[in-house]
Amino acid sequence: MRYYIDTDDGDARVIDEAGFDLPGPLEARTTAIDALPDMARQKIPNGDDRTFTVSVRNEAGGVIYSAELVMTGTWHIPRPQEG
Repeated sequence: MRYYIDTDDGDARVIDEAGFDLPGPLEARTTAIDALPDMARQKIPNGDDRTFTVSVRNEAGGVIYSAELVMTGTWHIPRPQEG
């Protein structure tokens, strides 16, 4: 079955137009969850607070699963100056 994994990194929402051929919904869930850490690694330098989301659509276009990863950073000293 074909599944589509849409992502949102807080700046851009990407609608998956190509999709993935996967055996079933459990594998689609795993593929979606695996995308979250990669998304976070790409955006961490741009800020301390961000929510990353993924959703899985089936061939009919219905959302069957969604997940989010929330990153929150807090300084415990005065914030250092950049540059």
